[in-house]
Amino acid sequence: MDIRAQLLKEHSKKNMQKITDYIGEDKNRFKALMFLFLNDEYRVVQRASSPMNYCAEKHHKLIYPHLEKMLNNLDKKNIHDAVIRNTVRVLQFIDIPEKLIGLTYNKCYSLLTSRKYPVAIKVFSMTVLANICKKEPELKKELVEIIKNEMEYESAAYKARGKRILLLLNKIN
Repeated sequence: MDIRAQLLKEHSKKNMQKITDYIGEDKNRFKALMFLFLNDEYRVVQRASSPMNYCAEKHHKLIYPHLEKMLNNLDKKNIHDAVIRNTVRVLQFIDIPEKLIGLTYNKCYSLLTSRKYPVAIKVFSMTVLANICKKEPELKKELVEIIKNEMEYESAAYKARGKRILLLLNKIN
């Protein structure tokens, strides 16, 4: 399968699933998808974000060689919200390597505290930050303050996730 051609064929859940199934656990196919996700034109990058997400969620080991590039990709100008959302969504389900904890924390902190991002990006960032706090409990206080301060201004989805995260953070010593 020509992954790029398939991504451009149609934007549908069925097509995304077809690509995801084709890639499976194959690291070379996943690498090809990641190249498109990180380097191609706007529409291809946007459409590659969903299969990337589902492949990585099913097969965590595939994502690790690409994590640092993915995190640095968040700095690109005019990046589609789907790319940000799917990048941060993946981070929720994996164990962030020690060497990338600081970078991940800083990226997710910026996404969580910015007013310009949709709620999905914020709640995924919140979860990633809470997961980091399990490893780095000294960061917990700062995250608790941010969540509490923002809850009154944010959506119901933010408040619901915020309450769950605050309960989780309360259990961290």
